[in-house]
Amino acid sequence: MTTHDQLVPVLRSLSRLVGTIAPDDSGPTPCTEFTVSELRGHVVRWMSAFAAGLEDPDGVCPTDDVAVAGDGAAQVAALADRIDAALASPPESLSIDGAAMPTAMALPMILAEYLVHGWDLAVSTGGRWDPDPAAVEASIVFMDSMLGPDYQGEGKDFGPRVAVAHDAPALDRLVGLTGRDPGWTPNGA
Repeated sequence: MTTHDQLVPVLRSLSRLVGTIAPDDSGPTPCTEFTVSELRGHVVRWMSAFAAGLEDPDGVCPTDDVAVAGDGAAQVAALADRIDAALASPPESLSIDGAAMPTAMALPMILAEYLVHGWDLAVSTGGRWDPDPAAVEASIVFMDSMLGPDYQGEGKDFGPRVAVAHDAPALDRLVGLTGRDPGWTPNGA
């Protein structure tokens, strides 16, 4: 199964999850710099950027702000369709803020991003998030190799890894890799 085959169903599931969240939800998330509404905006903004970059022959991802329409579910669904179509003939690389990376490396990063943010939104709102275990396992392998000292630790893009049992569910192991506590709850219990 290719990353494309794993990514598109995750994005379509994310659309359904986003559609269950009130547009004005300002509750906390495990992604501590964002409330639920802000995280939804982050998801829509970056999905828009990735869709545009994959559609661009030069692979340039715009970093413009994107407003969330209503609960954002229709936007996420439309962006999933655009990404799916663009992956039929993607550019060789994606460029974000002038930094380019091969598309083959960007896609696993995008997959992991949306698996983890889907979990963030689900645990923050009581929503359902049951992504394909094979996609989660692939993201564990990718993130384990990608998240080194340059990216992970206090004050960096990803917090320090959270210890999770090796036989824990795959999604718990993935979020632990990214510095999130799989037992996180909105009320801190």
